[in-house]
Amino acid sequence: MILIDIFKEWPPVLQALCGTGFTWFVTALGSAVVFTSRTMNQKLLDGMLGFAAGVMIAASYWSLLAPALEMAEGKSLPAWIPAATGFLLGGFFLRGIDKILPHLHLGAPMEEAEGIHTQWKKSILLVLAITLHNIPEGLAVGVAFGAAAAEYPGATLAGAIALALGIGLQNFPEGMAVSMPLRREGVSAAKSFWYGQLSAVVEPIAGVLGAAVVVTSQALLPYALSFAAGAMIFVVVEEVIPESQRSGNSDFSTLCCMVGFVVMMVLDVALG
Repeated sequence: MILIDIFKEWPPVLQALCGTGFTWFVTALGSAVVFTSRTMNQKLLDGMLGFAAGVMIAASYWSLLAPALEMAEGKSLPAWIPAATGFLLGGFFLRGIDKILPHLHLGAPMEEAEGIHTQWKKSILLVLAITLHNIPEGLAVGVAFGAAAAEYPGATLAGAIALALGIGLQNFPEGMAVSMPLRREGVSAAKSFWYGQLSAVVEPIAGVLGAAVVVTSQALLPYALSFAAGAMIFVVVEEVIPESQRSGNSDFSTLCCMVGFVVMMVLDVALG
């Protein structure tokens, strides 16, 4: 592929910046829907969130855990130890942020705001909730590009690009999930768009940091990949799936989750 040939010439940190820049851009595209409509069908939004959950679950295994297990084979420790350790650490890390960072899940009333109590507006809390989603996504893309640059078994540049594409696909509904509720509450279209795209700014930051860490210390690669996987699974189970089923469209969002899983699996297997 021409895209892969071009990327091969770039340093991994720049690859990660480009990949996560793409995922941020797709979030901005989703947020831009507020310029065309003030409301959105709730069932469609729930389905798109379910799709996002499926993509994240598939990416956690196919793009992160499976390569981590393959990289750890033949080392002094059993292959499952780095993967299990990193996976659990990723979940505990997100749990810590979830406990501290003030945020509000989509569709939840203000009294259900989580994290340290603040007097911040609902719009800020919604943005922070989606920002929490985006930290492990950016980290996953960055670590994947770093692993590919190290030429480890199971980690390829095509696979990292596939992961960036998959995360980008599921970022579209996340952008809408921030901007559309704000628009419904009377926030201007410009401000709703601004808050929506702002939630994904953390992805390039996390991506660059992830790539830089694994390039500096390749021994951390299996741990870093599984750490990103654990963080994503925490977000999926804690926030994305409950949000997709809060409004009573559970069957539809579940089917969309399965479709998202298959799409990400096909992307990773076909390109990786």
